[in-house]
Amino acid sequence: MALIDAPDREAGSAAAAPAPGLGELFVAFAKMSLAGFGGVLVWARRAIVEQKRWMTAEEFNETFALCHFLPGPNIVNLSVVFGSRFRGIPGAIAAFAGLLGPPLLIVTLLAVLYAHYGELETLRRVLAGVSYAAIGLLFAVAFKMLLPLLQARDPVAIGLLTAVFVAVGVLRLPMPWVLAIAVPCSIGVTYLRRRAA
Repeated sequence: MALIDAPDREAGSAAAAPAPGLGELFVAFAKMSLAGFGGVLVWARRAIVEQKRWMTAEEFNETFALCHFLPGPNIVNLSVVFGSRFRGIPGAIAAFAGLLGPPLLIVTLLAVLYAHYGELETLRRVLAGVSYAAIGLLFAVAFKMLLPLLQARDPVAIGLLTAVFVAVGVLRLPMPWVLAIAVPCSIGVTYLRRRAA
């Protein structure tokens, strides 16, 4: 799959790429949202890290992790945080509008069509196929986001990741409680490491 095989091209810092303007933010997030039926994260990472090089893979992972703590959909939070990072409040609005504007129009049109033709068996099969493709893309981007952590071979970070995965994914503990423990541990470990360095 092209998304997995493409190199990250993250040798330089994100500062090496010029900061995007308001129009560029709108267009970039509009393209991501239009390409991302079933999930925009794959296309957002590809555009921001690999194509535009506005962020490194590590910066993207950290920003996306921050977006998990904010209320609302993670990718919407990412558009606001990313836009505000480069252009302040106008940048956040431009990225947000680009992300949500075009799909809102398309979904409204599709809702009207589905109300008339939703009972067709062929349409149901197509929608099932699209959902499987979206799941595959989600696994692909999760793997790509995990690679920098595995390549760093940091046993503490991998241990924290594994503990959170087991707590939430296997033991089904409530995420707020798990994060209430994991976040202070992660911050504490990072602080102690930087102090020692």
